[in-house]
Amino acid sequence: MSDIETVLARVAARRPRLIDLSLDRVHMVLARLGNPHKKLPPVIHVAGTNGKGSTIAFLRAALEAAGKSVHAYTSPHLVRFNERIVLGGTEISDTKLIDALERCDAAAGDDKLTYFETTTCAAFLAFSEAPADCLLLEVGLGGRLDATNVIDAPLAAVASPVALDHEHFLGNTIALVAMEKAGIFRRGAPAVIGVQTPEAMAVLQAHAEETGAQTFAFGQQWSCHSEHGRLIYQDDDGLCDLAAPRLVGVHQLENAGLAVAAIRAANLEASDDDISKGFAAANWPARMQRLTAGPLVDLARELLGEAPEIWLDGGHNPHAGRAIAQAVADLEQRSPKPLVMISGMQANKDAAGYFAPFVGLAASVFTVAARQDGVATAEEAEAAANAAGLNAKACASLEEAMRRALAGNNEPLRILLSGSLYLAGEILRDHS
Repeated sequence: MSDIETVLARVAARRPRLIDLSLDRVHMVLARLGNPHKKLPPVIHVAGTNGKGSTIAFLRAALEAAGKSVHAYTSPHLVRFNERIVLGGTEISDTKLIDALERCDAAAGDDKLTYFETTTCAAFLAFSEAPADCLLLEVGLGGRLDATNVIDAPLAAVASPVALDHEHFLGNTIALVAMEKAGIFRRGAPAVIGVQTPEAMAVLQAHAEETGAQTFAFGQQWSCHSEHGRLIYQDDDGLCDLAAPRLVGVHQLENAGLAVAAIRAANLEASDDDISKGFAAANWPARMQRLTAGPLVDLARELLGEAPEIWLDGGHNPHAGRAIAQAVADLEQRSPKPLVMISGMQANKDAAGYFAPFVGLAASVFTVAARQDGVATAEEAEAAANAAGLNAKACASLEEAMRRALAGNNEPLRILLSGSLYLAGEILRDHS
């Protein structure tokens, strides 16, 4: 176990496992630390169900292309915890991370600060001690009572697409979830709203108006679309003809448009050329990521003599399933190939809802369980996929799933590894 893992394990052992959404504990510990959250660079705060991380990846790439120093806070991580805290464009060092974690854990003492609250306080501490032009701050869960929601005056508060997820904490209707996400809106700061269902849009706009935030919503104050391989963005201040985002899928075009809207609403200086360069370079692992190396690719080459087309995505709820299925359908239209899915799910997700959009696209599904707590068994994922109308078989391991996916196939395949960020992280760790 590395030094970082040792410290994180010690913090986890001292902190309650159950999520208890509240801000009182965070404010108390931050006060003991000298209120580092009040000494941060200008903040763009991002909430939403899906697309938060991709939107931040586009924002970061565009702003860095414009020559700005950017901090970023995202979760969860895929391979190393350090991924969550980026200081001026570079993942936090082990030394700085351990120092910040130990100071925050000591400040919390015996008070029941959760693991995520502790690591968020540590992030604020690290960000406050390193200069930057901007901090991109991703909500962990919900918004209104999330540990990140101690920021009084962000440059802008951003809402990416809202969908049902974490119903136990956020509510079982889109309206209830949207209200929680809207809790990050602040008086006098732009409320930048991405593509939404009509129900979510109505709630987000109503809360922005009630809060005194300036609404900057998709389809009203701004819009974006694809044209001749370019991203066309438009708002009241004009039109931007931009390079298409590097990340695959219509949903990523919409996330990129949301990033442009946030930059313009926050009055950050970034030219169209800067934004285009950023979008062309933006990287966000396990979001329709093409795998070209690693054990699974090597196994495929061994069995077939060449590697099939292998994609990795960590999307794990019905909204994400629809977006990924659309991206795969677009690939199918350009280059037809049988689709085989290798999928693992978390136990608390709507697995059947995730699988349903792939009916008619996927020839077969092989289900696995990631090596993590809280995952569905391969048999549970198999049952969910079959209930959704797919042809699924449970497998004991990723290697077995890949072997069965390739068995008897003499034509080029498209393989999608999907269903869980736990599974994606496991695959990326093995491929690093």
